[in-house]
Amino acid sequence: MTATVQTPAHAAVAPSTRAPSTRALLTCAIASAPLWGAVSLAQAATREGFDLTRHPLSTLSNGSLGWLQITNFMVAGALTIAGATGLRRALSGTPGGTWAPRLIRVNGLGMIAAGAFVMDPADGFPTGTPAGMPEALTWHSYGHMAAGTIAFTALIAACYVLGRHFSRAGNRGHAIASRVAGTALLIGNGWSMTGGKGGSLTLAVGALTAMLWISVVAARHRRDA
Repeated sequence: MTATVQTPAHAAVAPSTRAPSTRALLTCAIASAPLWGAVSLAQAATREGFDLTRHPLSTLSNGSLGWLQITNFMVAGALTIAGATGLRRALSGTPGGTWAPRLIRVNGLGMIAAGAFVMDPADGFPTGTPAGMPEALTWHSYGHMAAGTIAFTALIAACYVLGRHFSRAGNRGHAIASRVAGTALLIGNGWSMTGGKGGSLTLAVGALTAMLWISVVAARHRRDA
């Protein structure tokens, strides 16, 4: 009689086919905002003719170095999508555990689309561009604005859903921080859309505040993963 050797279930899965760990996915969420912010602000400080009080960070996708910001959007968006999967695992079964990761994933998809659809040159940037806004916008500029609207709306909603999540968990400090982050982006985007003075700066502050808060939340859950 031939003996039968049973193979443990976990050994049947080759390492190359295993799904990424929750910690690895959460690391993607942690890295997304600091990476996007650092690359964007470094360009804002060094590229000739750029003024953050007049030019949205999205206009950095124009000019000979525009590929840097396009890539920045794409990479940060991909990291955000991966991070959303990690947050879905970490928040599973908790209040907001379904919708917060979904909204963060939509935000990541919106960032990728914002990179694909480049905003028109405007108000003197890149150098040589006429002052003021262009008389007519191109189709890809409309595409960028639509992608940005979807990305920002999803991110704002995700912050408020996380506020409810932390509130239900009894973590008042994190609940307040989540709502402050969402409100910062809501106000910054709203002020920018109405043409308020320094609107591009308030938008940048609001967007980075909300994005960095998602990174903080991911880091908190990574410690517990």
